[in-house]
Amino acid sequence: MKRFFRLILRDLTLAARQGSAVTLSLSFFVIVVVLFPLGVGPELSVLARIGPGVLWVAALLSCLLTLDRMFQADFEDGSLDLLMIGPLPTEMIVLAKVIAHWLTSILPLIVIAPILALSLSIPGDGVLALTTALLVGTPTLSLIGAVGAALTMGMRRGGVLLSLLVLPLYIPVLIFGVAAVDAAIALLPMTPHLLLLGGVSLGALVVGPVAAAAALRLSLS
Repeated sequence: MKRFFRLILRDLTLAARQGSAVTLSLSFFVIVVVLFPLGVGPELSVLARIGPGVLWVAALLSCLLTLDRMFQADFEDGSLDLLMIGPLPTEMIVLAKVIAHWLTSILPLIVIAPILALSLSIPGDGVLALTTALLVGTPTLSLIGAVGAALTMGMRRGGVLLSLLVLPLYIPVLIFGVAAVDAAIALLPMTPHLLLLGGVSLGALVVGPVAAAAALRLSLS
């Protein structure tokens, strides 16, 4: 476990030194959300109605911007080969990469999402539901994205193929996440939608590292 946590700390340190991944995803997230009111008009009722979907779609697209770098940098400098032949199982390596990606690329979006939700006139109950749904559902984005990043590692223009691979798999997260916020705004129980999101995240936690590890072995073979 010490090697596992050291790998997470290593990736967090590299991300903090570079800073580009956090800045890129966060800037894109803010710009997309801010542009929507300019496109659909300033009516508060319209913004409140489409706000949850806008924030979730912006979060999905922002996540896609940094997925291709999850393994690519280590692959290019040879660090990934050393990690693969080390004592840490490949599945644990993938899980460490996923945790580091979620902390650096997605957690900042969750932190700023309530402010952007208020700017879209989403009620307080909806803001709380949105934050909770993002916390429960977004780990799936990194877990599924790790599989796509492993499959497209080393490919030219792999980012486009990565988007085509993972976006269809993100649809359940988008549906359940938006439904949870809509239920909270309508004063209906949001627990069923959160449970479904949690089930998807747990399923991705079981399948994602195994599938991504197999893809890494295939790419490096």
